[in-house]
Amino acid sequence: MADGNLDVEQLAAYLHVGPQQVIKLAERGDLPGRRVGGVWRFAEGEVHAWLENRIGASDSEGLQKVQAVVDRWSDSHSGVVRLVDLLPMEAIEIPLAARTPGAVIRRMCELAERTGLLWDAPKMVEAVQAREELHPTALDCGVSLLHPRRPQSSILGGPLLALGVLSSGLPFGNRGGILTDVFFLICSTDDRMHLQVLAKLSRLLSNTPFLNEIHEVASVSEAHQLLERCELEIDASDSQELARG
Repeated sequence: MADGNLDVEQLAAYLHVGPQQVIKLAERGDLPGRRVGGVWRFAEGEVHAWLENRIGASDSEGLQKVQAVVDRWSDSHSGVVRLVDLLPMEAIEIPLAARTPGAVIRRMCELAERTGLLWDAPKMVEAVQAREELHPTALDCGVSLLHPRRPQSSILGGPLLALGVLSSGLPFGNRGGILTDVFFLICSTDDRMHLQVLAKLSRLLSNTPFLNEIHEVASVSEAHQLLERCELEIDASDSQELARG
């Protein structure tokens, strides 16, 4: 897949739809694109942002379809993302040592930094805060999927996740007034990995008992095991869907 601008055929192959459907979506304004010399062109970064919004608005079936899309567009050598492999034990804290939104972001970045894969926690804090000011990441289920607006590859040795659970929720920008007590920090080295992780985390929260059980765990190791077990449920569901054709 080419970087930068995509034509109709390239984007159709990425989204696994027909070229005419891409054109219709673009003409209706449902897909970000522009005409250049009478030909549709689509900026890869804008398509990623569009998909990120789709992930946030999709139901369970839609999330599975979106994840299939981003998995297809991932580099062939990267394989399917495994959340459990991205979440080191040292990047988990229960209860999270923070009492304000700003302290939550700083502490989550500190957890990521102590893995050795994040080299500049203050810079990540600044990037995550800027993303929150642009559009809060707090979901209606009491979870926030923290991440910078763009991957911070210059300060990362590799992609990783951090997980923090507060003993009681706090206001974190959810427009419905729902308190947030579970936080994931997504540190990706490229847009494609970010979308893969975001899509799979969204399915983890929607399709598994992870949220019901994370508040009951007694240790970091139990939290890690819970994530692994719930992720296996998602992978098994995908295998069954693939077998059905």
